Amino acid sequence: MNTRLYINGEWAAAADGAEFTTSDPATGTLLASCAEAGPSDVDAAVDAARAALHDPAWAAMAPSARARLLWRVADLIEANQADLAELETRDQGQPLGVAQSVSVTGAAEHFRYFAGWVTKIEGAVSPISFPDTLHYVRREPVGVCALITPWNFPLMIASWKLAPALACGNTVIIKPAEQTPLTTVRLVELCAEAGFPPGVINLLTGGPAAGRALVEHPNVDKVSFTGSSAVGREIVKASAGNLKRVTLELGGKAPSVIARDADIDKAVAGNLQGALLNSGQVCAAYTRLYVDRRRVDEFTEKLAAAASSLRLGPGLDPETQIGPLVSLEQLERVDSLVQTGGEQGAELVTGGQRADGPLANGYFYSPTVFGGVTDDMTIAREEIFGPVLPVLAYDDPEELSVRANDTEYGLAASLWTRDLATAHRLAADIRAGAVFINMLPIPDAAAPWGGYKSSGWGREMGPYALEAYTEIKGVWVHLDTP
Repeated sequence: MNTRLYINGEWAAAADGAEFTTSDPATGTLLASCAEAGPSDVDAAVDAARAALHDPAWAAMAPSARARLLWRVADLIEANQADLAELETRDQGQPLGVAQSVSVTGAAEHFRYFAGWVTKIEGAVSPISFPDTLHYVRREPVGVCALITPWNFPLMIASWKLAPALACGNTVIIKPAEQTPLTTVRLVELCAEAGFPPGVINLLTGGPAAGRALVEHPNVDKVSFTGSSAVGREIVKASAGNLKRVTLELGGKAPSVIARDADIDKAVAGNLQGALLNSGQVCAAYTRLYVDRRRVDEFTEKLAAAASSLRLGPGLDPETQIGPLVSLEQLERVDSLVQTGGEQGAELVTGGQRADGPLANGYFYSPTVFGGVTDDMTIAREEIFGPVLPVLAYDDPEELSVRANDTEYGLAASLWTRDLATAHRLAADIRAGAVFINMLPIPDAAAPWGGYKSSGWGREMGPYALEAYTEIKGVWVHLDTP
């Protein structure tokens, strides 16, 4: 399989012919060769997006027509659900059921949700104090948007950026992670089939150099990035040249509080899924499990038993519950952090090693549970992005918000309790962009998504995404006759 760049409505190889490869994380075998965008490709894509921004075919398109285009993309995603899910599983590694029910379904829902917003993006009339003056507010597109997406949920995250950007009338260049470009390529093919005018949507595949060139480009007006906090900081610095608008959804170290009154069996099942969805490669994964000391032994024992019973395997195997990590690099990073946990005194209860035997060629890591973890340990502070569950005990509920907030991150948090007062009090006290009570950390197109502190800037999804992809213009009209 070979993939190309998509610039100004045309598919083509990179200008210098450069390519890179992507592989199946379940087997390590080659999946595809992809065009590697260079500086001239970046310039061409930005020029195409800039021209399309002012082309009447897009700029003057009726909102209802733009809405129909987004709705058509949603229909095409659903019509191609089986192929998209299989491609996501082969390229990223997630179990097919996750690819179907979360990735593909979520992608379609984002396009459908924002299709509904296109005809409802309104301004306002302001009651200003100047006499004989009308003041009204317009919402206008930010302009040319660079959408840079990660490797953990490539299709869905591309959709949750692309749909609102287009709904607001922007033009885009999308740059997927080099580890997992294939479903984004297919998504752009579906957008072309839906009928978007040339230059409105452009695709650049490639590594960090292509992303860096987009961020630094003087004719890019907006960057939306999902990925690590370290790269997010680099983007902030690089975007200073023309003061680009920037939205960042970055790392997380989500605390999960299991209160004394919690249903332990439900809390074990929920935290297992919340921590191990997509092999733990989720920014909002539950990765600090705070359990009442009077129940911590019971919780840890049941959690370890459940984790050790999960079936590892290729995502296309219907019996698989935990798929591979995305790459050898990520597997080695996870293993290094696990080893550090043991060296710092955490008790390894189960897991802690790379899978061998028939799975040895893939990037599989056994679900790992640590007990006796303290707040100062590396595994309780750094984002692991793998199937690792550190369990920490607490004695006084009053300490929970302080401990939960003792982190540079603030993307998500979880509470497991039967007491509404406990739930609402902690939800208010924990500094995180989303708090999930007795449920899994899966976002929805209609709800805001983003973080506090080093977990990012701004919010995506829901009506809040309209703020990220529009500028506000005030218009003043003096009503006296000259």
